[in-house]
Amino acid sequence: MSIDKTSTPAAGETAVENPEAAAAAVTAVDPRLLVREQGLAGYLGEFKRKMKAGELGSIPVVIGLIVICVVFQSLNSAFLSAQNISDITVTMVGTGMISVGIVFVLLLGEIDLSVGSVSGASSAIAAVLAVNQGWPEWAAVLFAVVAGAAIGAAHGFFFAVLGAPAFAVTLAGLLFWLGFMLQTLGENGTINLDSEGFIGKLTTYFFTDVAAAYGLAAVVTAVFFITSFLGNRRREAAGVPSRPMSDTLLRTGLLAVVSFAAAFMYNEYKGLPLATVIFLVFLVGTDFVLRRTSYGRKVFALGGSVEASRRAGINVTAVRISVFAISGGFAAIGGLFLASKIASANQSAGTGDLLMNAIAAAVIGGTSLFGGRGRTWNALLGVLVIVSIQYGLQLESIAEPVKYMITAGVLLTTVVIDSITRKTQKTAGRA
Repeated sequence: MSIDKTSTPAAGETAVENPEAAAAAVTAVDPRLLVREQGLAGYLGEFKRKMKAGELGSIPVVIGLIVICVVFQSLNSAFLSAQNISDITVTMVGTGMISVGIVFVLLLGEIDLSVGSVSGASSAIAAVLAVNQGWPEWAAVLFAVVAGAAIGAAHGFFFAVLGAPAFAVTLAGLLFWLGFMLQTLGENGTINLDSEGFIGKLTTYFFTDVAAAYGLAAVVTAVFFITSFLGNRRREAAGVPSRPMSDTLLRTGLLAVVSFAAAFMYNEYKGLPLATVIFLVFLVGTDFVLRRTSYGRKVFALGGSVEASRRAGINVTAVRISVFAISGGFAAIGGLFLASKIASANQSAGTGDLLMNAIAAAVIGGTSLFGGRGRTWNALLGVLVIVSIQYGLQLESIAEPVKYMITAGVLLTTVVIDSITRKTQKTAGRA
């Protein structure tokens, strides 16, 4: 009996049935790496690849912001004035803070309808403690934020432990905490805050030294470049595709242009707003938590598949409760900024279009309604779009009903894009 010696690999060797396919697999190059070799053509090819795969990211909202600026500046030259830009970036902070908490909830594929009322209740708590009870304002603020987080955790308990739908739980919370706020404020319905106090300074204090704005711009640019460079080095050391240095330098250059242009505009008015600095700090911190910690990975995992997360050993209940606590805490922080803007806590706090704007900001900025995709920076982009539209229409003396309709149109467009993107990713096998 003859034995075919070529059919069995020697010890320690691996049989290769198709050498050509194996060679092609070894030489396959990640499409992103072609950018470095092909220059502008490579960037265009990469853009087309992302469009086909549904990886739009923040591209639509950035384009939208540019269009908004061009349109309103052509209608009124005051739109891009230093004062208007400063006013926009201060006004957006209250709603933006609430929207950051909404991003966490949306990443789970859930919704929190109580954030408006929680923000109003928290501002009422802080006002009563600071004005009526004589507490130091910093202590009243801390207590209000903790109270907001506790309220959110309570909502999370009903949802995660008792199994009640988040929509129903937070809708009940919307009504309950609205009533609580009205009860707390009393018959007068308004508690005036000290405009020179801790809360009042949140939106009225400016760093007048020109070095503050330019220094922040330089720090932001340097930190971005260093983290990108070190991240690329780690990826290269691990043998995974990384961005070419030219790409990193291009991104850093664009960020530097935007940062120093904003610093210049701030210094042309009153200086760097404290509110904007605080907002950026929270955005950086929450983005780090979501992208660089195990907790953030758990949040994304739950948004992808609850059952798979549970089988992977993730404490689903604890993560869900914590996410709603974060939402409540940021609602409280946002409520304090909104109270600071008008130097009072009143019965209209947390009502009107605040809830819808906070949710819309997260969605418009690029956070998916279906869970599992989004960043806290989306809140910044989305609230910039909303507040810019509001200020632009206000400069043109457009009636309030039209503002609502235009904002609704922007939100609907964003949701449609999100749905199409999700379908495209399923077709491409990425969902």
